Amino acid sequence: MGPHPAVAAIRLAVRRTLHDVLSAHDLSASDVSTHGVGAQGVSTHGVRSAQLTAAPQPAAPLPTEPPPPPLVLVACSGGADSMALASALAFEAPRLGLRAGGVTVDHGLQPGSAERAQDVADRLTDLGLAPVETVAIQVGRTNTGPEAAAREARYAALDAIADRHGAAAVLLGHTRDDQAETVLLGLARGSGTRSLSGMAAVSGPGGRYRRPFLAVDRQTTRKACMVQSLPVWDDPHNADPAYTRSRVRHEALPALEKALGKGVIEALARTAQLSRDDADALDAWTDDAERAVVRTPGSTDEAGVPDQADGTGQPGRSGPRPDAAGGADGIVELDVVRLYALPPAVRRRVLRRAAIEAGSPAGSLFARHIEEMDRLITAWRGQRALNLPGRVEVARQGGRLVIRHGSPNAPN
Repeated sequence: MGPHPAVAAIRLAVRRTLHDVLSAHDLSASDVSTHGVGAQGVSTHGVRSAQLTAAPQPAAPLPTEPPPPPLVLVACSGGADSMALASALAFEAPRLGLRAGGVTVDHGLQPGSAERAQDVADRLTDLGLAPVETVAIQVGRTNTGPEAAAREARYAALDAIADRHGAAAVLLGHTRDDQAETVLLGLARGSGTRSLSGMAAVSGPGGRYRRPFLAVDRQTTRKACMVQSLPVWDDPHNADPAYTRSRVRHEALPALEKALGKGVIEALARTAQLSRDDADALDAWTDDAERAVVRTPGSTDEAGVPDQADGTGQPGRSGPRPDAAGGADGIVELDVVRLYALPPAVRRRVLRRAAIEAGSPAGSLFARHIEEMDRLITAWRGQRALNLPGRVEVARQGGRLVIRHGSPNAPN
């Protein structure tokens, strides 16, 4: 007799993810082997075999121990989703020749959080995970709110632990329900296709973060914990109406299902994947468009006239992209005519990237800011310069859109 259907579902999801991790690891190891070190301790890449065989051959090197199997960590809060994930990882990893460990993060936001984190670590150890670590973080105050600040601090801690242990991947317990909530939040912000794409199954540096449960509902993870007698902890913040996501979970989504019928969560999660595909395609298009519209400050146009004297709106010569610090002297210049010719979805992506490169914080840059920038291209009537968050100024000067950091009138 096989496992309970809920347990089978979470194990299958984790098994598929671990196969992907192994494939990525094997590919990386193959690259190292192909471009690695030869028998004499010298890179063999690009060296003729005759040159190697002509040299005296040293004694055969002593056999060395093979490297340990790849390590996969699970980030576990003690809730049903992450405990189900930890149990599935503990079951599947040894069968695939992987090491499995766990991390629990103490945000320090509630009384007794340190003791609770240690209790979660003990549960992970009981599952057979090793290494298991607890890490305490401090959640600072930011303009983006407490939820975003906690998330930023948590990922920084997970990155540090993964780097220290050389982990091949970190598994996160986000479910299909979490994905639906994320899409609904993005829809409410009205911030475009990328927000509607929700959470990626693979994200982070080098594809470090993996979310096996994006096609698994929350009810399944809770059932899997129950049938395996796994104790879970329900974070009271998840039911606190002071938090936006909590209101979406307990008020907005139930109201939508009541009005529209069952299947809203599945539909929102499906929307995330479709939107992600569209956003990826638009971003690739934007990469190409950006190279054509970014201008080097002080360059000449195609007729050899300096940009500063060019009031005709003729395309200027494309130059190298400004760096992340905001280009030359904190200035990004874009070609107006070439921008105007782009589809709106691509043009606005270029504008957003340019504003961020000039120094405007991504978290404070909203759709209304990008729309105002766009009007300098599509509805030019001699408007004054715009002030963006981060003390960034945007002004149209002849055939250029000049985005400059350091405007004294721009908001911080």
